[in-house]
Amino acid sequence: MATAADRVNGETGLVKGLGLLDATTLVMGSMIGSGIFIVPADIARQVGSPGLLILVWVVTAALTLTAALSYGELAAALPRAGGQYVYLREAFGPLSGFLYGWTSFLVIQTGTIAAVGVAFAKFLGVFFPVISTRNRLMPGLDTQQLAAIAVIVLLSWVNTRGIRTGAAVQNVFTFAKTAALLGLIAFGFLLGRNEAALHANLGDFWGNAGWGWESVRLVGVAMVGALFSSDAWNNVTFTAGEVRNPRRNLPLSLGLGVVLVSALYLASNLAYLNVLPLDAIQRAPEDRVGTAAASAMFGPVGVQLMAAAIVIATFGCLNGLILAGARVYYAMALDGLFFRRAASLDPRRHTPVVSLGMQCVWSVLLTLTGTYSDLLDYVIFAVLLFYILTIAGIFVLRRSRPDLERPYRAAGYPFLPAAYIAAAGLIEVLLLLYKPSYTWPGLIIVMLGIPVYYVWRRREKHS
Repeated sequence: MATAADRVNGETGLVKGLGLLDATTLVMGSMIGSGIFIVPADIARQVGSPGLLILVWVVTAALTLTAALSYGELAAALPRAGGQYVYLREAFGPLSGFLYGWTSFLVIQTGTIAAVGVAFAKFLGVFFPVISTRNRLMPGLDTQQLAAIAVIVLLSWVNTRGIRTGAAVQNVFTFAKTAALLGLIAFGFLLGRNEAALHANLGDFWGNAGWGWESVRLVGVAMVGALFSSDAWNNVTFTAGEVRNPRRNLPLSLGLGVVLVSALYLASNLAYLNVLPLDAIQRAPEDRVGTAAASAMFGPVGVQLMAAAIVIATFGCLNGLILAGARVYYAMALDGLFFRRAASLDPRRHTPVVSLGMQCVWSVLLTLTGTYSDLLDYVIFAVLLFYILTIAGIFVLRRSRPDLERPYRAAGYPFLPAAYIAAAGLIEVLLLLYKPSYTWPGLIIVMLGIPVYYVWRRREKHS
């Protein structure tokens, strides 16, 4: 429920309940999931050298920060619920906004919720062995899926209790998982120093790096995992209608959150290289690099320590995704581009309860089908495409709406936003050339939204 400190927006009915700290922990908490503990193994296999492994994370950090600082201008100028959906709608028209929202509901947000929920359940199974894919309850349902569904439903319900309740959960778990990552990094440098690993890694630091097109190709294609692990920083923009002083706090939270998480990710990879030789990172069982590093430092107990860290990380990440995602469908419903009931707010707590419920149901269904992982692979290309379009929207709105109030302007405009578009565009080309199975299915999912959009508009006109 709204408190005296939380002003209810008379236009939207949403509660202005998020301060700068809340917004920053939402950025960080949505970004940090299980990826940083797992994806370095696949990246290391693709690039084949410690130097290129670190370079992938450095370039990812630079791109993500550039995008976040660019989004800051849009967030400050258009501080409305729905965030990226609103920016695309304002810059390119309702169809582009709808296609983003359609893909977000169908796969991006809900598929990520399903994947993170399953990751949570998988590592929870380290402590409760009954939670396992081997324990079938009925055809199509095992105890791991049940645990994932239970946490998705629980956190969806928690977020119907009010924005402050969801933010409190986010703050607690973001602080906890940040502390866990800092602990892994500190122990990796202070306790886990491995002379053999350092000799192997530093002795061939730039091995396999030819400084030509082949290295560009390797880094560009390998960045898929790093970009996905660094994704969801934009989720805070979805909650813009509930952020106090959004014209200041949204750009600040985007910059602070991305800088802090990028620094943690880079330090984590350096810690891995301090503890494990590159070939051990590449061959980490089930790609669990964090667990391999913890085991090297603490022995068998390291497995449980890392499982606990991932359980905390995925729980907080899941809460942030659920809290923020529902605001996109709420904004779409207000525009008549989603089920009308999704625009309903709880009269006492001012939360989009129906939108939260719809998101929960579809995420649960994706969890049951087990297709979320494939779907997320397919839409990586589309996710990056929407980022490119949104940042291009800065240029469009500067020309079409020069009088729009812009209390914050994109850092380095026009050079840095243009550099992001060029770099992200190059990654898209590389994915088209070298990972076509990751691109065309995602584009088809997006394109299927075009006829749906026109059907929806026609239905709204005749209703």
